[in-house]
Amino acid sequence: MSKRKHLTAKVVAGGALIAAGAGYLAGILTAPKSGKDTRKDIARTASTARVNSEKQLKKLHSEIGDLIDDVDKKTKKTRKKASKELTEAADKAREAKDKARELLSALHDGDADDPNLKAVIDEVKAAKKNLAKYLKK
Repeated sequence: MSKRKHLTAKVVAGGALIAAGAGYLAGILTAPKSGKDTRKDIARTASTARVNSEKQLKKLHSEIGDLIDDVDKKTKKTRKKASKELTEAADKAREAKDKARELLSALHDGDADDPNLKAVIDEVKAAKKNLAKYLKK
């Protein structure tokens, strides 16, 4: 539904609600009861509506509180898990960095062999990719 049609539907629904309320109120006020009885009826209806609204609000307050508690618990669990995984990824990246530094020194001194070089390069690439994945989240 387009925004304009949606807005028009809301306006029509709101108007209908207001008209219904006005009609109800006019019906009560023009009823063949005495003013005293009518005022009692209005007061009773208003009191009932207030009590029902209060009950509904209390229930909603309790339900949303429970949902917030659930979200907080899940957030803590997720945070702990993510923190642990990120720490592990950072530790692996540090190890790979240290190996790369050692290999660079060995290369500089002429002591490194090709299999070592390839393995360390692959390890550093994997650690870098893994750490970058966490930083994008």
